Amino acid sequence: MPLFKFEAMNAQGQTVKDEVEASNSEEAIQKIRARNLFPTNVSEKAAKKGKKGAIPGAPAKSRKTMAMGGVSAKALTTFTRQLSTLQDAGLPVVRSIKILEGQMKPGVLKNCLIDVADDVESGSTLSEAMAKHTKVFDKLYINMIRAGEIGGVLDQILQRLADFREKSQRLKKKIIGAMIYPSVVILVAGGILVGIMVVIVPKFEKMFGEFNMTLPAPTLALMAVSNFMQNQWYVGLGIIFGLVVLVKAVGATKGGRYLIDSIKLKIPVFGVIISKGTISRFTRTLGVLISSGVPILEALAIVKETAGNAVVARAINNVHDSIREGESLADPLAQSKICDDMVVNMIEVGEETGDLDKMLVKIADTYDDDVDAAVSSMTSLIEPVMIVGLGGCVGFIVIALFMPLIKLMGSMGS
Repeated sequence: MPLFKFEAMNAQGQTVKDEVEASNSEEAIQKIRARNLFPTNVSEKAAKKGKKGAIPGAPAKSRKTMAMGGVSAKALTTFTRQLSTLQDAGLPVVRSIKILEGQMKPGVLKNCLIDVADDVESGSTLSEAMAKHTKVFDKLYINMIRAGEIGGVLDQILQRLADFREKSQRLKKKIIGAMIYPSVVILVAGGILVGIMVVIVPKFEKMFGEFNMTLPAPTLALMAVSNFMQNQWYVGLGIIFGLVVLVKAVGATKGGRYLIDSIKLKIPVFGVIISKGTISRFTRTLGVLISSGVPILEALAIVKETAGNAVVARAINNVHDSIREGESLADPLAQSKICDDMVVNMIEVGEETGDLDKMLVKIADTYDDDVDAAVSSMTSLIEPVMIVGLGGCVGFIVIALFMPLIKLMGSMGS
């Protein structure tokens, strides 16, 4: 039977180093916990790792195929849910991974799982094996898996992780889905307006020129825009391209990213959705990590990297530094002003009752509902705004073209 060496903490907080025989790392962790010890590091002895070339899983290397690109969030979420189900059924980790890998089509994730199964079978923990593939598994994922292994509750952690990823995916899909309709309408309306300016307006300009008419200011402005779109359209594209490059260049710097993200939070309607979505992700991620046994300082460091907004990330960093100096979570969070009073009060209650993780998840659920409502309101608001905007553009074109026509018909009648 393989021999595992481990480091653990006893009830007095002292470090204990010893060895234990077990068929796999999960059984080793269970035996260590049975001794009333809290394992902090468990690994198979190096002598066992020397057999790596002879293990049955080694031929799996030949099953790897050429694959480019990354792993979609949907594919990783599906894998997490399936692995959670297999672990809940009591299957060993290696067998579970091999089952899921065998069901997958050739790709980056399949190649990754072949390596992970091989490493785990060689004696590495699941988190150690996944940590070698940072392009597939982020820090949040790896740390939660590590917490589940240390606590002996890997199946529960995988279930929480799957729930977390599924909720994040649902929220993202709702926002994207809400933007499809207005995007299509804006694209079609823009195409129609461009067609009018490039095809219809020049014919009126030619007609007015034949009569040597003095055109009113709105008509002259319309003709100028039409001429620009026909003859100097590349200048407009160059300006747009330059702005995109400028924004990306500014966003590549720390201060520039902070500036852009702060502007995003102040945009009407969209800023509310971005803000609430970011706070929801922050509280849900922190709640899941804390409930998984990750220390709060380490959890905050992970959450900061997954915040997705430089303003919120800086506030989380300030909270991290304050907690390290002995303060509570609620006070520095209130000073950061990234959350409203309701969030701060709920976190304070959670700290006082010892249910901070549950309270954070409740906050995330509340904010998810707020985001749903905000997205629905935005969709309802965008439609009339688009109608008014399109109507205004068409109305201006009609008025600008008919003013000289009316003048022309009046002069011909007289």
